[in-house]
Amino acid sequence: MKQIICMKWGSLYGPDYVNKLYNMCNKNTTESIRFVCLTDDSKGLNSEIEIFPCPEVNIPSPRNNYGWRKISLFSSTNKLFGLTGTWLYLDLDTIIVKSIDEFFSFKANESFIVMKNWNQPKKNIGNTSVYRFNIGSHEYLLKNLESSYKEIFKKYSNSQTYISYNIKKIEFWPDDWCSLFKIHCVHKWPLNYFLEPKLPKRTRIVAFPGVPNPDDAIIGKWPDRYPNKKWKKIYKYIRPTKWITKYWN
Repeated sequence: MKQIICMKWGSLYGPDYVNKLYNMCNKNTTESIRFVCLTDDSKGLNSEIEIFPCPEVNIPSPRNNYGWRKISLFSSTNKLFGLTGTWLYLDLDTIIVKSIDEFFSFKANESFIVMKNWNQPKKNIGNTSVYRFNIGSHEYLLKNLESSYKEIFKKYSNSQTYISYNIKKIEFWPDDWCSLFKIHCVHKWPLNYFLEPKLPKRTRIVAFPGVPNPDDAIIGKWPDRYPNKKWKKIYKYIRPTKWITKYWN
């Protein structure tokens, strides 16, 4: 059985994001799946989804509720509600457009396989929107974070950089399996004003870290995080991305 896990806490994503991710996983695998959501609010979730409390990381607020909370997935089996074995982790803001069977069968020398961070492709950094791991095999990442968070926060700006540079060994998915919406789909300026974002032919999963989220991209909305930096609005523009509705449901 293919095992898939995700996390939902806070109010950024509603239950529809979890349910759509579950549906996409079902539609794009040839065998039955076990789908687990770790969450602090299970309202509205599909009854076929296994639900467990969202684990926390013992670090100061507000970082304990940012992306650093995902480090809790490296807990031991006992601390992760008895979950065991190999799991594919998917962020809620990912869209599956083709079969993901090979994400489970992909032969790797390492137990941690991750999407490449396409914002910094020449650096050996992973994007933790999509990764495969064995539960309990990298608990030292969590222990080190909780015991030395002051030093770690000074050295690393985010959790995926911390993971990439401190995990014992890292391996990446084939380059064309995972796409970053802002990098691979959105056309460069000025074509982004005239052309709908494209879907790379060979990609299997499209990730939407930061903004826009899939529901924004559908209507051509790019939320403004920098209202005082008007020059950013020149290239932070997209046409409505109609193909999202075909896959994200």
